[in-house]
Amino acid sequence: MQVADNTAVSIHYTLTNDDGDVIDSSIGGAALVYLQGAGNIISGLEKALHGKTAGEKLNVRIDAEDAYGEFMEERVQVIPRAMFEGIDTVEVGMQFHADVSDGPGVVTVIGVEGDDITIDGNHPLAGMALTFDVEIVDVRPATKDEMAHGHVHGEGCHH
Repeated sequence: MQVADNTAVSIHYTLTNDDGDVIDSSIGGAALVYLQGAGNIISGLEKALHGKTAGEKLNVRIDAEDAYGEFMEERVQVIPRAMFEGIDTVEVGMQFHADVSDGPGVVTVIGVEGDDITIDGNHPLAGMALTFDVEIVDVRPATKDEMAHGHVHGEGCHH
């Protein structure tokens, strides 16, 4: 069976940046299972996998625009410490859920100077081209429930 919209796809992958540094990998763990066509993975990888079959391996470089988007300087802001009401310590690297320019998202603290806190609403991989070494482990038709919910149901998944 080919990878197509509304198929449940299992892949093993290793993700690297342009310097060859490994960012993430499923090797040695469980395969990543996603619903093709539902936006569960970055668009560039979804496009690259479309039409492939179980057992195929590929190496694909995804430009930033088809991965986590271009880095947007306007998503970096300096806000007052008072915005962190109820949080005693704010440190570089901390992440918080917040409303960003395109809706709910995660911001990362990238600087702390007195009462000025610099946050970044970009995805940590924004602006980066990404390379995936992928092996397609399995492809199967998605169930009606999976298609209705927009994601693959695994063991212990309850709605």
